[in-house]
Amino acid sequence: MSTSKDKIEFKMLDHERIGDEYVTFKIEDGTIVKVKVDLDRVGIATNYKNPDGTPHYAVNASLKLTIIPNERKFFVEPDAVKGKSSAPPGQMFS
Repeated sequence: MSTSKDKIEFKMLDHERIGDEYVTFKIEDGTIVKVKVDLDRVGIATNYKNPDGTPHYAVNASLKLTIIPNERKFFVEPDAVKGKSSAPPGQMFS
């Protein structure tokens, strides 16, 4: 049976974004690619240090990609729009 002495304990840390939310790229064909990185959870070890004596962190991150084609068009099946709004909220048409 493992005990708490066998495990590394982490204190959860709050975090805030500094700087822009997205890094945006324009591809040769005019497509825009927006990249967003979020930190899901950050912790610092309370009972462990790195071999060089520095603090040991555990960081969980996620990546979100938004791709906006040059034509700014998208397609849906006709039965998906019958009796519904003509566009999903926040979507743009060409």
